[in-house]
Amino acid sequence: MLFSSITFLYYFLPCVILLYFAAPKALKNTVLLLFSLVFYAWGEPRYVFLMIATVLVCYVLGILVEKTRGRFLSKVFLCLALLFCLGALGYFKYADFFIANFNKVTGLGVPLLKIALPIGISFYTFQILSYVIDVYRGDVKAQKNPLTLATYVALFPQLIAGPIVRYCDVEKQLTDRSHSIDKVSVGIRRFIMGLSKKILLANTLGELCVAFNASDEKSVMFYWLFVIAYMLQIYFDFSGYSDMAIGLGKIFGFDFLENFNYPFISRSASEFWRRWHMSLGSWFRDYVYIPMGGNRVNKLRFFINIFTVWFLTGFWHGAEWNFIVWGLYFAVFLLVEKFFLVKKLEKSRVLSRIYTLLIVAVSFAIFSGNSLTEALTNAGGLFGVGTDFSVTADFLYNLRSYGVVVLIAIIASTPLPKLIKEKLEGNNVFKTVWGIIEIPLLLGLLILSTAYLADGAFNPFLYFRF
Repeated sequence: MLFSSITFLYYFLPCVILLYFAAPKALKNTVLLLFSLVFYAWGEPRYVFLMIATVLVCYVLGILVEKTRGRFLSKVFLCLALLFCLGALGYFKYADFFIANFNKVTGLGVPLLKIALPIGISFYTFQILSYVIDVYRGDVKAQKNPLTLATYVALFPQLIAGPIVRYCDVEKQLTDRSHSIDKVSVGIRRFIMGLSKKILLANTLGELCVAFNASDEKSVMFYWLFVIAYMLQIYFDFSGYSDMAIGLGKIFGFDFLENFNYPFISRSASEFWRRWHMSLGSWFRDYVYIPMGGNRVNKLRFFINIFTVWFLTGFWHGAEWNFIVWGLYFAVFLLVEKFFLVKKLEKSRVLSRIYTLLIVAVSFAIFSGNSLTEALTNAGGLFGVGTDFSVTADFLYNLRSYGVVVLIAIIASTPLPKLIKEKLEGNNVFKTVWGIIEIPLLLGLLILSTAYLADGAFNPFLYFRF
């Protein structure tokens, strides 16, 4: 089930809200858990049992890790949790990738398993691992109630698309959280804004990307239009889902951390990754990079640490070589910046932002491919490799059709609208007018998004791929 669907918006969500607030405090988690399991099982019922098994295994192992902390057995139980969770993720997500590459290297014909990828397995695997690792470190206590732990893992607002919520950040909220009309109001506003970003901007930009892939008239200008649209589509799709997750969390009393912070205004690749998918970046930092020694090691080990983390970051996104190349691409630029460019980038705000946007655009060209060949073709097309600088009919048609939406998306991806609103909030007239039009405006966005969905318009779910 998708947030951006009629079924979720007008059937599932009203039912869960009604029953949740009608239930006594002791049963609120049970209501959330039951509805979360229904939500997950909607598309692929059998894989809900995999998630339940993951929760039960890590519930038992978490308790054993805590009871044996400080002894060798604690490490054994932690390793068992890692083996089970990463083994399941590797089997379902990467088995065919390894088999296909084994066949290419050996010339054999081992049949592919063709296993369907469980939705959200990349997200909930990292969440449950953060719980067990934090128990091992002594940062949190093992959860004694299996239903509470299951609620944390299965919580539908962030289950299939993040943000990656760590147990330590919501430990207290799982058993003692506050509810208020103001918090619900903030949550509804955030949800509608995220829904609008996803449906009205990301989906429309996605139509342009589909048109590009179907075109036989690809030129350098069309490649750039495609890549700009694609990077904005990913941003509004992903940040829109994160906004909806954060908004839904507010409605049910949870405070999830932010996942995006205007990444396209960054002045370096390292800053971009402090602003983009922040929950993933911080997860790899705290559970992979720092345990490996971080930057407090010699230069060779530091290089190994960076390349390892970014190899894993790329591979986490998908079982294709272009994702691995994409991750290593960023590793190279992070190292170049640290050792050669850091002082130069600080000298000019304009040039540093142009530099960052350029390398990010190339990275999204690599990311966009369905194979490494297609990824490199898209990246090369930005610079005239295999194409020319002609102004084709397809480019002009799509520029006329989607140019305004691209421009709106570019502006909306910056802090400019927020800064303008904050500046105007000091004006009493604006405050009065905004107080009158805010609710009708939000209702208008909801109605417009609903109309888009009811029309059966283009509504891809990008996370099936990742």
